Amino acid sequence: MTEKQDSFESAAELLCEELKRAVMTVGESKRSRIQEIRLRGGRPLTLTDGTTSLFLENNGRILYSVSEKAVMVSQRQVMDTFRRMCGYSVYSVENEIKNGYLTVRGGHRVGIGGTAVVSDGRITTLGDISSLNIRIARQVSGVSDELIRRLYPLRGGILLAGAPSSGKTTMLRDLARKISLGEGCRMMRTVVVDERGELSGTYHGAAYNDLGLCDILNGYPKGEGVQHAIRGLSPQVIVCDEVGTQEDCRMIAEGFHAGAMMICSIHAPDYESLLQRVQARRLLKTGAFQTVVMLHSSDKPCVIADIRHTEAGAALCCI
Repeated sequence: MTEKQDSFESAAELLCEELKRAVMTVGESKRSRIQEIRLRGGRPLTLTDGTTSLFLENNGRILYSVSEKAVMVSQRQVMDTFRRMCGYSVYSVENEIKNGYLTVRGGHRVGIGGTAVVSDGRITTLGDISSLNIRIARQVSGVSDELIRRLYPLRGGILLAGAPSSGKTTMLRDLARKISLGEGCRMMRTVVVDERGELSGTYHGAAYNDLGLCDILNGYPKGEGVQHAIRGLSPQVIVCDEVGTQEDCRMIAEGFHAGAMMICSIHAPDYESLLQRVQARRLLKTGAFQTVVMLHSSDKPCVIADIRHTEAGAALCCI
């Protein structure tokens, strides 16, 4: 597997100058392990490698516990970084901000902590931004090779499940690319409904991630995206990230009954937890998913833990 070597650096470029300088002191050998960069006003700059919170001294030395030597983040630095991420036009990204995240240059996704501004019972924006979490987007070519080999030939929908940071989006991205190009499987017309821009890494109209010959519907709500795909793009495969709502169940059933293979991801740390989720059970009852693929936890991203096969109306069994 190979990945873009500048993922860590492009994430660091989003930071204000003082924090960027601190983060860029991290050694080359350690950068590939870092999955997140977290800023909290008045707290230490924090890096995570999937299992452990790490801290930095100014000279780049990694600390494994909070120390007075750790680089501290001021509230001003949080806001300077936030404005930089917004291209110094917060108003232009308010629709994303109210959902608690931004997709930024390089395809990285930034979670936002702050105070909700509520109008008529709905969040309209976030104020008093207090924390930012940059999830570093890495495209890893070949990460879905084993999955395609074990499921070949692909005959039905796939529900990819795992805990946060277990590699669901990375796996889904590579799987969509390979199916669209016919690498390891037959080539199929593939549409990616990329509601948050995380799969394609689309920023200002440009996709930073390679999705092969996929048609990309960026920023579409999943339901509208699936309808658009069916009406105009004649997909054989429709790919969506992070499903689970009742509306998602409806749109997945719609895509399935229109003849498209649905490939989606959902949060669940293990198979038993997946079946305890009401929405997950509804997803499985649509008949759209022939296979459930469980990924290991964040300490083993993109590693397959279990594969279960299902048929409409039948119990799931191990394969």
